[in-house]
Amino acid sequence: MNTKYVVIIQCDIAQRRCSGFACTNAFYNKEEIFKDYEDTTRYISFTCGGCSGKGVAVKLEQLSKKLSKKTDISKDEVVVHLSSCMVNESYHSDRCPHADYIKSIVTKKGYKNIVEGSFISANAARKRKEGIYNCYDQEQ
Repeated sequence: MNTKYVVIIQCDIAQRRCSGFACTNAFYNKEEIFKDYEDTTRYISFTCGGCSGKGVAVKLEQLSKKLSKKTDISKDEVVVHLSSCMVNESYHSDRCPHADYIKSIVTKKGYKNIVEGSFISANAARKRKEGIYNCYDQEQ
C-alpha cells in the first residue's frame, strides 16, 4: 500500500499535558512504528474529542471532505494511528477504555488501515519489558 497520509488520534486528556512532540518527531524522523513511511507522506494529528471518543466521527468526516476536495488522496491511502497514550498503559493512565469503540468509528467512516501505537519512550518500553506496564494484545 502507498500511504499518502498518516493521522494520529491522540487522547484528549493526555493532550492537555502533552504537546504531541514525541509522536510528531518520531514520524518526521521515520523512527520505530513510522519507519516505513515515505518522505512524501503527509501527517496530521488531532484528539479523540474527549471521552467516549465520539468526536472522532465529526473530525474524520471533515478530514474526508477536505481530502476529496483538496487532494487526490483516497481513504485507502490513509493510515490512522491510535496514539500510544490511548492504547498502552503508562505512568499517567491505563489503556483508553474506549479504544475499541474509537476504532469502530474509524472503520465506519471508511478508514480501514488502523494501527495501534505511535511513539513509545525508551523508559516506557523498559517498564513494559519489566512487566511494570501492561502490553495488551497488539503489534509493537
